[in-house]
Amino acid sequence: MKKVALLIAFCTCTAAVSQSKLERADQFFNDFEFDRAIELYQDLVSQKRKSSTHIIQRLADAHFNQSEYHKAKDWYVKLYTIEGKGMGENNIIKLVQCLKASMEPEQADKLLREFYSDRTSRLDMIMAQKQHLDSSLQKEPMYEIQTLAFNSKKSDFAPSMYNGKLVFASARDTVKSNGKLYPWNNQPYLDLYLTHPNESNFVPEKFLENLESAYHDSNLAFDSRSQRVYFTRNYLKKNKLSANSDGLSNMHILQGTIYNNELVNVTSMAFNSKEYSCGHPALSADGKYLYFTSNMPGGQGESDIYVVELGVDGDAITPPMNLGPTINTRGREMFPFVDGSDLYFSSDGHYGLGGLDVFVSQIKSKSQYSLPINLGNPVNGNMDDFSLVLNHDKGNGYFASNRFGGKGDDDIYYLEKAKPINCLEYSGYVLNEKTGEPITLASFELYDLSSGLLEAGKTDETGYFKFILPCNKESKMVFFKPRFSKKEVFITTNENPEEASVNNMIYLTPFESLVVKEGDVEKIKVNPIYFEYDKSDITPRAEIELEKVLFVMREFPEVKIKIESHTDSRGTDQYNFRLSDDRAKSTMRYLIAKGVDTDRIVSANGYGEYRLKNKCANGVQCTEQEHLVNRRSDFIIVKQKSDLVNGEINQ
Repeated sequence: MKKVALLIAFCTCTAAVSQSKLERADQFFNDFEFDRAIELYQDLVSQKRKSSTHIIQRLADAHFNQSEYHKAKDWYVKLYTIEGKGMGENNIIKLVQCLKASMEPEQADKLLREFYSDRTSRLDMIMAQKQHLDSSLQKEPMYEIQTLAFNSKKSDFAPSMYNGKLVFASARDTVKSNGKLYPWNNQPYLDLYLTHPNESNFVPEKFLENLESAYHDSNLAFDSRSQRVYFTRNYLKKNKLSANSDGLSNMHILQGTIYNNELVNVTSMAFNSKEYSCGHPALSADGKYLYFTSNMPGGQGESDIYVVELGVDGDAITPPMNLGPTINTRGREMFPFVDGSDLYFSSDGHYGLGGLDVFVSQIKSKSQYSLPINLGNPVNGNMDDFSLVLNHDKGNGYFASNRFGGKGDDDIYYLEKAKPINCLEYSGYVLNEKTGEPITLASFELYDLSSGLLEAGKTDETGYFKFILPCNKESKMVFFKPRFSKKEVFITTNENPEEASVNNMIYLTPFESLVVKEGDVEKIKVNPIYFEYDKSDITPRAEIELEKVLFVMREFPEVKIKIESHTDSRGTDQYNFRLSDDRAKSTMRYLIAKGVDTDRIVSANGYGEYRLKNKCANGVQCTEQEHLVNRRSDFIIVKQKSDLVNGEINQ
């Protein structure tokens, strides 16, 4: 991200004296002509078997400043090999970013742990950020992004929203300042442009008729009425660069008022100085506070974020206050943006994915901020991601990145909150239908009816389960456990998030409550199946009992049965045998008609009075109740010593 130089001074003059190659290389480096500096430093390296740490440092920094992280990494590694921790935190941060940009995150993490091993508070902060980022990368992305047609082959960044349009900084104008190029990146100086981001055929035009200067203009911040504006510009005097005592020109923040498409009443902010840079202005929602970036003395690192309170005239009425070590690090903190109570900014000193990443922190007070959280993919990647702005009401915004696949050096991307993938939390308890007690380790599964299994788990000791259901889908949830019935629940969600559905009670019926054992024989528990006299048709009273059989056959699909029907001893033996056999087969036909597969009923036979359960044989006087015991239909489970698995019987 070569526009980082907006916060770093550049030379306005070069000494015209005889210099050695090293002196000329250093001069090019100090003038931000890094390409020429690298060429001379490389010549010096090739001429010597050993390179000084000064040259190694300069080569590392020169490549780093040009976002050539892969090349910078090799030189920072050499420096670390020589100096170890003595190379300093600032270099460690840069080496970490280079490792991540080179897709070596494990090595970067190892380096962080080693360097901060004796600074537990800082290491704890980094590891907390890492844990949050690792967790977020396992979830669906928060945003969707897309490239924009107006990006150029030069640097485009620092978007701002203005009356439904977009203002941004760009180096696309090669005519400006008679073609003079900025030495840092050999691109034209930055101008501000206005575009309609949703109109692909709209050609960006210069913003405001009189805003342009011969050098850098960038980073606009508007008040809520879009009349007062703050922006970044080189320190100028009579439209010429104004240098400090070292011959360097810094950046400063100006404010003005937009009137009739012109900028009027332009004044410099009170905290500006020729001795350091200030830039990247951002206003709080109420317009009372201005956040900005600066490398003023006394900061935490290369560049820090500060805040001032504004008066009615828009100027600062308090001295700049550094946001402190929760926000600022030994690295670079830049491009603040405030959305309500959330502060967004870019940093390479907090735990990220590589280069500058966008973070968010909650503003608790002017001096208190929550742990900055990395926004993760797709906003952040292993290169520089920065200058994010959001439209809170619409849930969209813009940011810039020099990631691979863009049109130019830096490109502006549109981001929009991703449509929620998950809409509804559905949770509750799986209980024993007979006792009401929780069923521990009951299995639960979530299915998308079109794509299959989405999630699976088991209940805890309280029987608790929880699903997160996808949006705009019909989902099926299945609950089961060995030797229990299954339960299926269907839920349809819409496109919008709903309130959680909690404390749902899912009841499973234990297999043991549905059967009775007589010795080694296991039967489905039913009351007597009643038929009309001398008939085998299924009566409504019989259907009630047969529903119990159907329940077992549905809930335990591997169960196979044989049906045995019996009569009492009254009537002839042949008559009773025929009647019972007709009733058994009528019962079988009824179950099959209700959906039971034929191969699950092994047999259906009548035994007449040949298997009486008591003394009431032919000629024996018995009560009606005693005869009733013998008039029965048994539904015998044919698999012995079976084990119910997943709600099924497997032998």
